[in-house]
Amino acid sequence: MMLDGLRMLVLGIGEFMTPRTLFAVLWATQLGIIVGMLPGLTATMGIALMTTLTFRLPPGNAVLILICMYIGAIYGGSRSAILLNIPGTPANAATAVDGHPLARQGKAGQAIGLATTGSFFGSVIGMVMLAMFTPVIGNFALNFQSFEFFWLAIFGVVISGTLTAPKDPLKGWIAGFFGLMVAMVGMEGIHAHVRFTFGNVYLSGGIRLIPAMVGAFGFAEVIMMMKHTRVEVIKSEITHVIPRIKEFAKYWKTIIRSGLIGTFVGAIPGVGEDIGAWVSYDFARRSSKESEKFGKGSIEGLMAAEAGNNAAVGGAIIPVLALAIPGSAPAAVLLAAMFIHGVRPGPLIMIENPQFVYSVVAMFLLATTAMLILGLSMVRALVKVLEIPRTKLMPVVFVLCVIGAYAVESRQFDIVIMVAFGIIGYVMQEMDYPVAPMVLGIILGDILDKNLRRALVLTDGSIMPFFTRPISIVLILLIVLSLVGKTRWFMSFTRNIKQALVSLACRR
Repeated sequence: MMLDGLRMLVLGIGEFMTPRTLFAVLWATQLGIIVGMLPGLTATMGIALMTTLTFRLPPGNAVLILICMYIGAIYGGSRSAILLNIPGTPANAATAVDGHPLARQGKAGQAIGLATTGSFFGSVIGMVMLAMFTPVIGNFALNFQSFEFFWLAIFGVVISGTLTAPKDPLKGWIAGFFGLMVAMVGMEGIHAHVRFTFGNVYLSGGIRLIPAMVGAFGFAEVIMMMKHTRVEVIKSEITHVIPRIKEFAKYWKTIIRSGLIGTFVGAIPGVGEDIGAWVSYDFARRSSKESEKFGKGSIEGLMAAEAGNNAAVGGAIIPVLALAIPGSAPAAVLLAAMFIHGVRPGPLIMIENPQFVYSVVAMFLLATTAMLILGLSMVRALVKVLEIPRTKLMPVVFVLCVIGAYAVESRQFDIVIMVAFGIIGYVMQEMDYPVAPMVLGIILGDILDKNLRRALVLTDGSIMPFFTRPISIVLILLIVLSLVGKTRWFMSFTRNIKQALVSLACRR
């Protein structure tokens, strides 16, 4: 099994060893770094916009470009986090805690170099875990049938809503189930019966994912910029970028631990790279011999945060390939792009297309290498990009949104969908409703609908197998725990229990 995996990995690397493909790796990773380092342009939006531009490319090359964008953007956010104290993406919030104090001490170049090194090693650890565990989880998932896929879709929406709206999970669940409702519009997939179109012929084919996704993430950001026009610009002197070996060799245990933690956290559906970074940072602070330096310019804390968030990228793609359930918002968009390009990830991928899994590992290797090279060699030039006001960037984003929505099927109605979901996404952000669960709901809606009705056909209308099969029971329990565990009365109840136990212990 291991030899077969190595053989397919070598074949995957060889597949991309052409000058044209390697050039695509470089420019896509570079563009990802730029998107990540500009505050407000998230990895999710970058992947969504890039998906529209890769629509007519071969599936392998398209997914390669999107993965380069993904890895580049998650790393690129460290630049603005270090220099501006403004995380370029949410995944880099933990980076700013120690990165910006280092910059204020005149060590901006050193901080960027160390962040690049930590990101590289974290991404490598995530890549290794991706190669090791995706086939294992995929083989286990072969036991899933329509009943389990139904609950798996519900679980994906619930867990995504829970973790993207920690202050009020109910808003996350509402957003996710709204996405499921949107996915029901148009002809259903088994009998082609038209639903919820209200007589509109254009809605008969359903609401396309790309226009909705581009609108929710891209055009919504344009509208947000029209309201919030304040721009922060920074100028910084960069010296000593390439780190010395002793600077990161001293913390090799922290890097490995953070990489493993980030991968594990990233593999939990709906959690994301930002949680991976914070958990890795917290573990590093607790176990460090120099914990007093954390928050004041700790090299160890900076590397832990960057290793954790980049390892989470590999972890987030493990459930994408094995279960067709994304581990984060950018992974959800990547999952949608795979479906658009004809790649069907999920439990059957190890039977139908096992080579693709190892091709993704090869893509990770190329993107990670490009990230290291570009991250250490083009610091001074890229930092100048931070001086460009976002007010001048948003017209470009708007043009890309319109082109992306229209180019897929050349329908003007898709531009209307893009604008409508841009307005919806803007209103959701203003009211603190997360957008990612809605997009995930649109992706999983078709899976939920088809598997529900297919299961009812197989059981002649009986719903009992949904509640009696072992894997279904486990998924139901996880869903119930996710729902109940975040409700206010349950949290209040557990808090009171803890206080009672503490009081009892103190009396003794």
